[in-house]
Amino acid sequence: MELSYKKQNIYAVASEKELAEIQAYSEGYKSFLNSSKTEREAVECGIALVKAHGFKEYQLGDKIKPGDKLYYNNRGKGLFILKAGKADLAKNGVRILVAHVDCPRLDLKQVPLYEKADMAFLKTHYYGGIKKYQWLTIPLALHGVVSLKDGRNVNICVGEEEGDPYFYITDLLPHLAQEQATKTIAEGFPAENLNILVGGIPAKDADKDAVKLGVLKILNEKYGIVEEDLLSAEIEAVPAAKANDIGFDRAFVGGYGHDDRVCTYPEITATIETETDQTVLTILADKEEIGSEGNTGMQSVLIRDILDEIAKNYGVNSAVMRANSKCLSADVTAGFDPDFASAFEEKNASFMNHGVSMNKFTGSRGKSGSNDASAEYVGYLRGVFQRDGVIWQTSELGRVDLGGGGTVAKFIASINIDTVDVGVPVLSMHAPYELISKADIWSAHKAFSAFIK
Repeated sequence: MELSYKKQNIYAVASEKELAEIQAYSEGYKSFLNSSKTEREAVECGIALVKAHGFKEYQLGDKIKPGDKLYYNNRGKGLFILKAGKADLAKNGVRILVAHVDCPRLDLKQVPLYEKADMAFLKTHYYGGIKKYQWLTIPLALHGVVSLKDGRNVNICVGEEEGDPYFYITDLLPHLAQEQATKTIAEGFPAENLNILVGGIPAKDADKDAVKLGVLKILNEKYGIVEEDLLSAEIEAVPAAKANDIGFDRAFVGGYGHDDRVCTYPEITATIETETDQTVLTILADKEEIGSEGNTGMQSVLIRDILDEIAKNYGVNSAVMRANSKCLSADVTAGFDPDFASAFEEKNASFMNHGVSMNKFTGSRGKSGSNDASAEYVGYLRGVFQRDGVIWQTSELGRVDLGGGGTVAKFIASINIDTVDVGVPVLSMHAPYELISKADIWSAHKAFSAFIK
């Protein structure tokens, strides 16, 4: 019996077999990450994965029976994955896994294209919490959809294939940056200057805005769109870099969008691979980075509607079912960074390679805006993880009074479901290229699998 608590480094205790499993699992994750740079793409990839395992599309009002494997596509931006079990829902409730598929990025404005100094640019409005300077001078790709007046959608993806051009936001050279250097980061990098360079060759038959017209001609020839069509477009600028192993020993993965696809992927794999009698509902939601708003975010009544549909088809009271349901809200947490140690309280920080991390509470300062999970629920999960040999840890999101952050946990908890945050530690969170541990994402897969058993 150990009297003292000590975190474990997964790489230090894993068998050769498990080390090989960690590396193999990360290859599937990297492929998912490279194919899911927007919320729409993440949903498409998620659907492809579940369909390959026999899941069928569900529509509201369809019958649900034990043994069904279903998915519901919420407007192309959210995904519900349901495994209907045979366990008593009135007694056991639903096992719910939640993650989000939106990431910090630069969205194009509704009227984005303009010309200045014989160069064409696209104006942007950043989405989610970013450090604006990190998006300057890196290769960018454009992903998204243009919705036409006749109802057709035109998909756009430029900057990912071999031979594609990149896009770019300029920065001031250090020789002329003396004034910039005296400003705060917020003052030195204003949001209205996050303009993406997209062209420089003038159209030969134009007297005014010839470079802009040249870009419009390319868009029209390739996609059949005109400038007005951009009014009803959702186009995102994202980093063009691919996910890749980091370090001589390949312990880590660098990539765009770990927050929160590093939790999305193991939720999907655990759901489709784990044999269980429980009814499992995995929710991949949009809009978390801006407050979980709208009809694709976690505050939408759709979540409760689907739970009500499950209860109705099983002939149980929805309120009773929800009261006995359990949820893991899978969102990333801040990994301890020794170069910025003062931002953390080390005893209660997440360490890389030490497994998936449980945040009993999030919020800011006095736990404001947090779902603070009960001691009983945390104790229950300790037993679940121990039975399946899951190496995990606990953490807080930084030092008290420094900052903090929120997740979707409070929205699930508000409909009377026990919920706690369990996610993967990330270094450089919300940067265009984040870092995670392969061992930690493998731990997340094992934790989610243990939970839904």
